Amino acid sequence: MNITLAQIAPKLSRENEALHVKSVKEFEDKTDLIIFPELSLNGYLLKDAVFEDAYSLEEIETFLSFKRSCDFIFGCALKENHKIYNAAIYASKSGQIQIHRKTQLPNYGLFQEARFFFSGEGIETFETRFGKSAMVICEELFNASSVAALAKANPDVIFVLSNSPARGFEEELEIKRTWETLLSACAIFSRAHVLFVNRVGFEDGLGFWGGSCYVNPKGKIAKQAALFKKAFLHVKLDKSLGDVSKYFLRHT
Repeated sequence: MNITLAQIAPKLSRENEALHVKSVKEFEDKTDLIIFPELSLNGYLLKDAVFEDAYSLEEIETFLSFKRSCDFIFGCALKENHKIYNAAIYASKSGQIQIHRKTQLPNYGLFQEARFFFSGEGIETFETRFGKSAMVICEELFNASSVAALAKANPDVIFVLSNSPARGFEEELEIKRTWETLLSACAIFSRAHVLFVNRVGFEDGLGFWGGSCYVNPKGKIAKQAALFKKAFLHVKLDKSLGDVSKYFLRHT
């Protein structure tokens, strides 16, 4: 199975729709799935503009009306029943969608999501061509209960969408080291393939570092994109790794 991690630099604009369609069309014959970052349709620092720029389900369906031969995952501000969620949406090539609403909303320092979004109710698994799958969004992976829920769900693949800004510059980027630790732990505990997609570019003084990567079920970073640069990272899942690790878990 081939997956493409789209490490892009969204704008605070609905012009991002065209970038998604262009990217899907460019790679649809080379991949089974393209993954975009958190809030990739809207941009991250929406603030009060979120109330105008959030997408309704009808608008999402209109956006997804273009023909394609691969699945893709994207992030957006989603408006449902007068509530706005930070959402990840899995759009299959057949037209079906699966929605995950971010459950852990940061409200400290640079991050004020809890002021503008409602929180989702939990992390659910769903079936894809990759097997049992789950989506999580950024801050959720910093929460032990989320990681525990993923481990209990025992998915085959976990898709992680992120908008992580660069901070902690020392000999190496501290936030990068933190993320790699979290992703590896999540892969090991859940015995799953973990695909992490982080954006790049700048918004209102914040710089996003990228570093999108594929972590195999052994917790090893098998492939990683460059820092601070736009990139489309192509990875191939070794499905046997997940199957073997789950087998040994059941027989020990």
